[in-house]
Amino acid sequence: MLKNKKFAGYAIAFLILGILFNFMYSGLQNDQINIIQSFSAWSATATQMPITVGNFVCIVLTFVYGTCFIRFGVRKTLIPCMIVCCLGCLGIAAAGGLAVTSGIDVQGATSTAEVGNYTLYFISLFLVRCGCMCFQMSSMQLAASWFIRYRGTVLGIVTLGSPLFSVVGTSVMTSLIQTQMGADYRPFYVGIAVILVLMAICVGLFLRDNPEDVGLFPDGSATKPKSEASDEVNLTVGQILKQGKSWIIFCNFGAYQFVINCCMASMATWFITLYATNAEVVAAGALGASVEALGATTLWVGQAVKWLSVGAILGIPMSFLFGVIDDNLGTPIACVILGITCIIPPAALAAQAGVVASTGACSVPLLVLWGFGVACMTGGVPTMHPASMSYAFGRREYQSANRIIMALQLIPSAFAASLMVALISAGHGVGAYIMVVCVAIFGILTTLPMFKWTDPNAADRIYGSKQ
Repeated sequence: MLKNKKFAGYAIAFLILGILFNFMYSGLQNDQINIIQSFSAWSATATQMPITVGNFVCIVLTFVYGTCFIRFGVRKTLIPCMIVCCLGCLGIAAAGGLAVTSGIDVQGATSTAEVGNYTLYFISLFLVRCGCMCFQMSSMQLAASWFIRYRGTVLGIVTLGSPLFSVVGTSVMTSLIQTQMGADYRPFYVGIAVILVLMAICVGLFLRDNPEDVGLFPDGSATKPKSEASDEVNLTVGQILKQGKSWIIFCNFGAYQFVINCCMASMATWFITLYATNAEVVAAGALGASVEALGATTLWVGQAVKWLSVGAILGIPMSFLFGVIDDNLGTPIACVILGITCIIPPAALAAQAGVVASTGACSVPLLVLWGFGVACMTGGVPTMHPASMSYAFGRREYQSANRIIMALQLIPSAFAASLMVALISAGHGVGAYIMVVCVAIFGILTTLPMFKWTDPNAADRIYGSKQ
């Protein structure tokens, strides 16, 4: 692949930008709400609402973006979406609405609510949620277009950006905002806006939609792929929906995506609720300080977040490993392993309730296991989703199918965040996470029929050449 220097140049540019695409998508889609909820004066429901509404709109936008990829290309679709997200980040910074804590030392500190512009916040976060959807879709499409033989490995590399945000974004940034920025996340969002502008410039300069656009072939090969001797079919919406494999992918990855949205959008609320509802235990000295002095948010930042970082670091290589397994052993095997890792985060979150109730502190092993599961999940699903779509429909029909199936998968995911916040607020957090575990198991069961499929590009795949 890297022997072709011209191809290598485009490939390296894509790998770097692809990691950034998934890093930004993971943070701006769901994970950022944990940062906002940790420091916002608005309620958890109010801060979550723009993303909830955006989730529903993204159902339609997924089809729109996919159609634009087919008609206009990835770059011409992606760059405007980056600019929209940039404006949205600046709007979030301008909206304010912070819960400002006076004093650097939390002991004896008082909290005052800054009056913000909720309308501007809502519109801005809504725009960010809708625009960032294109980031991940672009990385998936470019990987499917430029790579066949090594598509799993390449996807495993670019999707490292998702678990990386669990370390740098959710964990490090939350702690940094708390300790160094006076619980003010506005400079953070201004910085994100600057990064988005720089990324848009790089996309225009260094990326191309297909290798054929610059006289190349997938994987840097000197010849056209063996598995693409026939002409492209351009499947219609009706043709996609009539195929059973479309509904298999809808079920299994729809389930996995639902699990991600449930866990990532609710974890801050869950831990803050755990500490707040166990104030008596904490005040008795189990944690060495009272809830009144430290605040539930400080306990979330100080205890849970740092162990999320540790676990996520351990899980980051899993994204790459999923891709290697996909290339060498086949997509179905990698998908089953992925499903098993999706059980870990909700199970660990549910188990913490009993530990906190009895000791007043979270179990560190469970926190590390939770972080590891989050990294596997947030890195593995973006890796295996496009790999599975390519496994079912082939490189050239990837987007024809993806724009429809992915849009349908977002329907249950759109309810995930609001459902979890509502259940946790009503005191049913444990039951909610048990439900999420059951959804992950359903995803594994619906993956099993994939073992009977034949990869349209098998002749150009690593495991195909071994057969």
